[in-house]
Amino acid sequence: MTKTKKTVVSLLIIAALIALIPLFTLKGAEFGGSDDAGSKVVSEITGTEYEPWFKPVMETWIGGELPGEVESLLFCVQTGIGVGIIAFFMGRFVERKKIENEKNKI
Repeated sequence: MTKTKKTVVSLLIIAALIALIPLFTLKGAEFGGSDDAGSKVVSEITGTEYEPWFKPVMETWIGGELPGEVESLLFCVQTGIGVGIIAFFMGRFVERKKIENEKNKI
């Protein structure tokens, strides 16, 4: 086995461990969002129940709270758009650098 293959295999094993260890060590753990944590802190500081200043736009359109799956979908779409924009500009910078290097060689 070559050194490159050993490196790839060891990195794959490490990645699998990073993904699997939390599944077994965090059984029964509850995770909350930052909105929940923030509203709890505000309630503790003011001594009154926190009331949001406005309702989310999507909730006013559909007349209720969005299902969790739809929220996850919208979050993933936003993430994909952001990654696409960043990748586009990074590609442009790489191509610009290649063109500048070719001009300097001449």
